Amino acid sequence: MSLTADSTDSVEASDYAPPPTHGEHGIEPASLALLEELAFAERIAREAATIINTFYIGSSEVRYKTDDEPVTEADRSANLHILARLHSRYPEDGVLSEESKDDQSRLKKERVWIIDPLDGTREFIARNGEFSIMVGLAIGGKPVLGVVMQPATGLLYAGAQGLGAYLLEDGERVPLTVSSVDQISHMVLVSSRSHRQQIVDRMRKVMRINTERTSGSVGLKVGLVARRLADLYVHPSPGCKEWDLCAPHAIMEAAGGRMTDCWGNPLRYNKRDVRGHNGLVASNGICHDEIVAQVAAVCEEFGFNEDDGFW
Repeated sequence: MSLTADSTDSVEASDYAPPPTHGEHGIEPASLALLEELAFAERIAREAATIINTFYIGSSEVRYKTDDEPVTEADRSANLHILARLHSRYPEDGVLSEESKDDQSRLKKERVWIIDPLDGTREFIARNGEFSIMVGLAIGGKPVLGVVMQPATGLLYAGAQGLGAYLLEDGERVPLTVSSVDQISHMVLVSSRSHRQQIVDRMRKVMRINTERTSGSVGLKVGLVARRLADLYVHPSPGCKEWDLCAPHAIMEAAGGRMTDCWGNPLRYNKRDVRGHNGLVASNGICHDEIVAQVAAVCEEFGFNEDDGFW
């Protein structure tokens, strides 16, 4: 299934995105460009959600890329639509998508769209609603824009550098800012529903965190932190790839939080190796360095180190 919505691309960006920043002489050109790109990313995420929901309420054939990595017709159809729209609108930009062969031509590009057409395929198959579409833009290796759309609920998270972050729900725009919790032991930890790890239990014990909630999809977990429904997300695993991280990372920073690897190093995008070997820590930013120190200590207790990562 595909959608054609080129006729809607003339809709004003201000109908979709937050007010841009203003310079001495009006709207800053860079902010205006990012505003329009954010509006477009929202639009194609919504279109892809319509495609995915068609399969969600019906049926979708499940195949396996590897023994433990499922893919469905919903993934493939949404991916084809998103890529067609991006190539039409931004033909000079690079694209990296989970469901497309990477010919690495993107490595020559300064601007790269990084896409996961269906993050949380296991949750999609389980029909629990905790899956998302993620559209991110990296410029010079840094995440500058992100949209995370939850098709089952209609929730849409969006954020961009210098423009802030917000949640769209039932036509209402809600600004997003991370919590002000400044004691690690008082934080709410969000963790994976389908990839529970013993090392996370150890980290929670070391940090003396008593409250935890679970969710599928990296984007939705980071969304919970941006909405103040959680304060911290730790993923000590090599399972994430750039398409799992770029859009949530942009939203996290736009909401005032921080996102690094488990040793506190910055996450970079459009690399030859797209795997996040050193995991990730996303937090409200207030105690981030202290959190990373404790997370790294537990990682090393389990035999992992910064140079080798989790592999």
